[in-house]
Amino acid sequence: MPEFETLTFTQTGPVTSIVLNRPEAANGMNDTLTRELVVAAALCDTEATKVVTITGAGRFFCAGGDLKAMAAAPDAGTFVKGIADDLHRALSTFARMDAVLITAVNGTAAGAGFSLAVTGDLAIAAESAKFTMAYTKAGLSPDGSSSYYLPRLIGIRRTQQLMLTNRTLTAAEALDWGLLSEVVPDADLTARADELAQQMAATSRTSNGAVKRLLLDSFGNGIEEQMELEARYIAGCARSADGQEGIAAFLGKRAPAFG
Repeated sequence: MPEFETLTFTQTGPVTSIVLNRPEAANGMNDTLTRELVVAAALCDTEATKVVTITGAGRFFCAGGDLKAMAAAPDAGTFVKGIADDLHRALSTFARMDAVLITAVNGTAAGAGFSLAVTGDLAIAAESAKFTMAYTKAGLSPDGSSSYYLPRLIGIRRTQQLMLTNRTLTAAEALDWGLLSEVVPDADLTARADELAQQMAATSRTSNGAVKRLLLDSFGNGIEEQMELEARYIAGCARSADGQEGIAAFLGKRAPAFG
């Protein structure tokens, strides 16, 4: 297991926990954090992992890109491109892996932190969490897949409002808009994330991976293409060990024991 400087990585059975761990910098993304996130994501993309949780240490989930590091770089453009490229490699892995990604937003999620928060297959937040794009306030443009996910989650008009006016949403507003799966009291966030992780750990990794791939492809396909994928994926699931176990358990009127 590699030694991480800016995050903690804990594997407990089929559940992996990642904690962004730069609390002194509001968990801001510098080149070290995004580079380590690529490594962490690759470690999650294995058959041994069924669930991944991501949260932040301290008061912030993630305040976005580390502007101090950007200002200190000899070439800000090259530096930021490297950070964005690494972040995008990590997010692509999280999106394409079979494991379910749970984002547990413990505090303010700004900029790339906002982008990361909404990539969760299941996104939960503490009541006190706040969400803001904040990019244009610093003369920057969005990254971290937000221009992909936000229009799909909340539509173009609301996305424009968030990105152009930097409106701040409360957790309750983010839930109402469709950015989150659920909101819980601050004191309950860790326990709820753990409970949800254990619930997902008992499900089929094969099925979950198929769900993720189908949903990622759905906006780019016509109905016939999408139905062909559905037919192929459900057939693959039926052939798999998880599919065989699920069918047998249903017919035997017992709980399935997925691998």
